[in-house]
Amino acid sequence: MLDDTDRRILRQMQADPAASVATIAERAGLSHAPCWRRIGRMERDGIIAGRRILIDRRKLGLEVQVFLRITLDKTARNAFDAFLAEARRIPEVEAIQTLLGRVDVRMDVVARDLAHYQQIYRDRIMALPHILDVESLMLMAELKNSEALPL
Repeated sequence: MLDDTDRRILRQMQADPAASVATIAERAGLSHAPCWRRIGRMERDGIIAGRRILIDRRKLGLEVQVFLRITLDKTARNAFDAFLAEARRIPEVEAIQTLLGRVDVRMDVVARDLAHYQQIYRDRIMALPHILDVESLMLMAELKNSEALPL
């Protein structure tokens, strides 16, 4: 179980992932050693699943982001497995999520421009096995994007 001190540490880590343990400890009101031990415990327990950097995709020339809602032909044996195995191989697919409801899969796709997206869609997405229907939603503006959990 997490206590208030653990939550303070996690809030500081979310706010500044590059901060040193000493900085996190100071901001969370702890000394270095207990903070370091708590972070280690939360990593071992899987509460802290990893650390990563965020890259601005637009700075890399990836101007288009499209969210696909895909319905699969579930009458085919192993349709999900076959679809997911192939979809994971497409480098422009950032995320794949399976859903419960009318839509089976949600995928996030990035591309340099519309022509590049059209090529990805035509040559890679539509070549995936067992697709029954695809709905494309193009991102116009990102108004909020926070991966921070409310701790």
